[in-house]
Amino acid sequence: SCLQLGLERFHGVCILGFNSAEWFIADIGAILAGGFAVGIYTTNSPEACHYVAENCSANVVVVENHKQLQKILEIQHKLPHLKAIIQYGEELKEKRPNLYSWSEFMDLGKDVPDAQLREIIESQKPNQCCTLIYTSGTTGQPKGVMLSHDNLTWTAAAAGRFIMLTDATEKQELVVSYLPLSHIAAQMSDIWSAMTFGVQVFFAQPDALKGTLVDTLREVRPTAFLGVPRVWEKMEEKMKSIGAKSSALRRKVASWAKGVGLQTNLKRMNRYSEVPVNFRLARHLVYKKVRKAIGLDRCTKCYTGAAPITRETLEFFLSLNIPVLELYGMSESSGPHTISLPHAFKLTSCGKEVTGCRTLIHKPDGDGNGEICFSGRHIFMGYLNMEEKTKEAIDEDGWLHSGDLGKHDKDGFLYITGRIKELIITAGGENVPPVPIEDAVKDAVPIISNAMLVGDKAKFLAMLLTLKCNTDTETGEPGDELTPEAVEYCQKLGSKATKVSEIISSKDKAIYAAIQKGISAVNEGAVSNAQKVQKWVLLEKDFSLFGGELGPTMKLKRSVVAQKYKDQIAQFYADADT
Repeated sequence: SCLQLGLERFHGVCILGFNSAEWFIADIGAILAGGFAVGIYTTNSPEACHYVAENCSANVVVVENHKQLQKILEIQHKLPHLKAIIQYGEELKEKRPNLYSWSEFMDLGKDVPDAQLREIIESQKPNQCCTLIYTSGTTGQPKGVMLSHDNLTWTAAAAGRFIMLTDATEKQELVVSYLPLSHIAAQMSDIWSAMTFGVQVFFAQPDALKGTLVDTLREVRPTAFLGVPRVWEKMEEKMKSIGAKSSALRRKVASWAKGVGLQTNLKRMNRYSEVPVNFRLARHLVYKKVRKAIGLDRCTKCYTGAAPITRETLEFFLSLNIPVLELYGMSESSGPHTISLPHAFKLTSCGKEVTGCRTLIHKPDGDGNGEICFSGRHIFMGYLNMEEKTKEAIDEDGWLHSGDLGKHDKDGFLYITGRIKELIITAGGENVPPVPIEDAVKDAVPIISNAMLVGDKAKFLAMLLTLKCNTDTETGEPGDELTPEAVEYCQKLGSKATKVSEIISSKDKAIYAAIQKGISAVNEGAVSNAQKVQKWVLLEKDFSLFGGELGPTMKLKRSVVAQKYKDQIAQFYADADT
């Protein structure tokens, strides 16, 4: 059907919708027909969709429903390569030229001779690109990560064997597909590894992450499950709130069982194998019931990835005898690079390299911390039409530089200790480049001097703001007096303030409203909900070289600011929890 629509070699087929059989079929069909399979996040704005479709010269766009269709229709006139749009999830509300329903699309292929398709399949080579994964840059536009046939097939088999997925000829594995398929994690687990090992895939409801996921898990009872940290955190929150409502006796039993569970599992982690009697009792009384309640009673492989997870959450599940195992990698490494295993894991470590993958710690410091670099058959081909960016990512020796800081322990376990890059990764696994959002806020509210976005590992984004004020010419220390332009701006808004302290102590209505208005305007243009600024605070002093928040080139030192204003940052999220 793609061939009938005129899909050209190495042109994109963009897929915009929630996980479904049609998503898989469109993806694999696009590849076999000689195009690129390209997922687009369902939360993308029309502009963000346009960037991806234009960048991969898309001939075909597949959408789930009327809502997603509208985004494409809005930008269709700016997509010269686009030949057809297909809608799979619901009946078409309108007839348009080159717009097809799924069944109409499937019928198109009937007249294409098999020989024509076979010839195209035969002409494809393992080192040619077949899939594009768009990944957020720290600044500006996303980059199209080119993955080859070999990247996908080799990684799917290597990672699957490493975690000991069973081939369906021996025992049927089951998974639930719910994480966005435009992301490498879901594609690797739900499509490629599943295909390699004959895993049975069940599709969750589109509102899975809003609360129906547990119902699906209970129905399917998967044997393997991958969740981003936010999914595990939500489960933890839900279980704690249910626990708080139970009787005193139940709470006492649960608390005892959790103590036993954590102690036994930590010992297991350190290679003590004997299982105490009280653990067997706790398993019978508590752990089995808990697993059943969340649909993980058959799950021998519970994984987390895509963003850092807290030790608290890991210990919470470990105490209930559910080891949540961390894995680590990136789109540029076709997904996984290191994976923890049930018999080889350590809390807060991302595990060990998948067989065939190698790690280099680049320029380690005294503690052995350096930039984590990867090599192996899972390393991507490069970024589509971005040779310079590709050279920044892969050095002359073929090492992929991750931008993450980390170290190995004496047993070869990898730990991530920080990021060289500034990318914020929220608890939901959304990658947010902070600079464009910060710049937009400064543009929208001229009185603002510095803005720093926070929200790494958190549920939402928040922002620290400073106002334009006069600086001591001798010391470079920022003062309390607003700059003349700032005072003028205040007057225009009907505020008499001339000092930062006056604005903050009186929570100056005019100024606070103006800042909120500016931030709301920036949020209007956000790529997705996860990239909206939910809270902000005004700081009493501007950032400076003197105060240590800025480096010699006036570059924001994020880690210094995060440390210096940790109480204010903690307050953003403390309020949210109460």
